[in-house]
Amino acid sequence: MENRICKLFGIQYPIVQGGMVWCSGWRLASAVSNAGGLGLLGAGSMHPEVLREHIRKCKAATDKPFGVNVPLMYPEIEKVMQILAEEGVKIVFTSAGNPKTWTQWLKEQGMTVVHVVSSSKFARKCEEAGVDAIVAEGFEAGGHNGREETTTMCLIPHVRRATSLPLMAAGGIGTGAGMLAAFALGAEGVQMGTRFALTVESSAHEAFKQLCLSLNEGDTKLLLKKVSPTRLVKGEFAAQVEEAESRGASTEELRELLGKGRAKRGIFEGDLAEGELEIGQIASLFRQEQSVEEVMHELMADFQDGVKRLAQLQ
Repeated sequence: MENRICKLFGIQYPIVQGGMVWCSGWRLASAVSNAGGLGLLGAGSMHPEVLREHIRKCKAATDKPFGVNVPLMYPEIEKVMQILAEEGVKIVFTSAGNPKTWTQWLKEQGMTVVHVVSSSKFARKCEEAGVDAIVAEGFEAGGHNGREETTTMCLIPHVRRATSLPLMAAGGIGTGAGMLAAFALGAEGVQMGTRFALTVESSAHEAFKQLCLSLNEGDTKLLLKKVSPTRLVKGEFAAQVEEAESRGASTEELRELLGKGRAKRGIFEGDLAEGELEIGQIASLFRQEQSVEEVMHELMADFQDGVKRLAQLQ
């Protein structure tokens, strides 16, 4: 396949693996890149020097393009950006912050810059900031989410209308059919987090993966809206959050309940009771842990089958 997203990143398929905390290390990113997509390292859960190590290991594991996802709220953001420049990273996805802050500097270092948005308003700001492409992420997504609670199906056409930049869809997309639907709405590529978080190469704990592979419809919920909207698996910790929110807990109380390291505890260490278990709604479609290569083959076969089915409607 060849379109603006494939050309921009130099990849075979317009499929990007989300840079997820505690899931997206060098093994996952290099596997996705080797399979024809764009793998991303998730800097949000890495200390700066750990990120440097993962960049170097990813370079050794693939000769294909890969990138780094950087949440702009990261506490040591200057160190991280300097490491990206020093290590010659070519593609950076930024999120959770103002794209104007770093886009120009990153582009001056020769990097392709993509920003993740949850509304057409922020898509326009991205274009003004000079980014090369946009990821529009809907309400269905796992982890940290937009406050607008706009679903992907509604968001993509709004963003497509607002900007002419290359556009990727994210949130609730984990199949080739979902990818085809996003294309029908104006996207030119997709970013998938949940589907890749549950692969063999993901660095998430096996207990977390198996829990997510057993979920049914409605087993996740968007919580922590006063702090940072986050989609969580319904369970012991989510119940604590929901109870606190229902009685009107303050932002400070919720931050105290959240504490430090909850996501690591749940996703990376496998504490299913007290950990923060972040995953997207689409997890309920999947029951089997697969390799990245298997997932990519299935995605493209499903996509092509969908194209053929739609062609028969003409």
